[in-house]
Amino acid sequence: MATFVHLTPAVHAARIRRGGIKAQGPAQAPGRGVYLFPVLPSYTLTHQWLRELARRPGTRGMVAVHVRLPDGEAVTVGRYGEREPEVTTAAGAVGRIGGLADARGWEVFLPRAVTPGEIRYVREVRQVNGWRYKPDAHGTAPCACEACRVPGGYNARRTRERHARPEYGPAPASRLLLARLDRAELRDDTAALCETLRWYRLRRRGPVARLARLAGHPYPGVRQELARAVARWTTPGVDALLRELAGDTADAAVRQAVAESIAYRDTPGADALLTDLARDPDPGVRDIVVEGLVHRETPEADALLRVLADDPDERVRETVAALTEE
Repeated sequence: MATFVHLTPAVHAARIRRGGIKAQGPAQAPGRGVYLFPVLPSYTLTHQWLRELARRPGTRGMVAVHVRLPDGEAVTVGRYGEREPEVTTAAGAVGRIGGLADARGWEVFLPRAVTPGEIRYVREVRQVNGWRYKPDAHGTAPCACEACRVPGGYNARRTRERHARPEYGPAPASRLLLARLDRAELRDDTAALCETLRWYRLRRRGPVARLARLAGHPYPGVRQELARAVARWTTPGVDALLRELAGDTADAAVRQAVAESIAYRDTPGADALLTDLARDPDPGVRDIVVEGLVHRETPEADALLRVLADDPDERVRETVAALTEE
């Protein structure tokens, strides 16, 4: 018999003693089941996930549920986030993890619920054990960029203030950005215009009518930044502005910026615009459009992908093959 530990909030202890551990997770891969970790000689390694799991909202105190499974029970084992964990047995998972030089971040997945008869006991554990965020994260300054920070998460504001990065915000007030925009236009300072438009990318809404006149700016870099700035806005008129920029015949890079910006913009106007850009004469535009079409997963998008799969440009064909396969 192989012995594993399952960490869970203490409020669930009584229910688990009575009815076992319920299978949780989505219906699709990896499916519903229970995450476990082998009981190893090292107490710290066995309970390494405790501090990371305790970061979840509402969790107050964790307990360890010891589970015994038959050696031949089918499980998967791998590091957190692996797309294709190794399929093995319970005994094989214990041996696989026990033989690693560094088993931090590894986990075992049992694709079913755990019955009450398979539970040995439920006990309290030290609440300061293990790592947070990821192994070896201690001593590394947290990243305050948009991709890494969790809005409203634990210490999110303090992290943003202590490790501020100007390019990631928070953006200046709208009246300050408008003043910068006016000064940059008066001086014909394209660098300042682009910088101000980059700040507008951090906002959810903005003065579309005021920025729309930049669609005719002679410098293509300004027009590109304008497309990226408004792509995430919910302000009425954004789709019309993006369509105007998509008709830029003077510079294909502007149309490419539009195609890149609307890839994940879920509005009817963006869908129609992406369909038009899929027929753009520039292969660079068509290549960028592929990602947005794959994201949409609609019959119309699938039909366009089949057309682009036979595109005269080899780069477009390779992009369609790579993204559709993935």
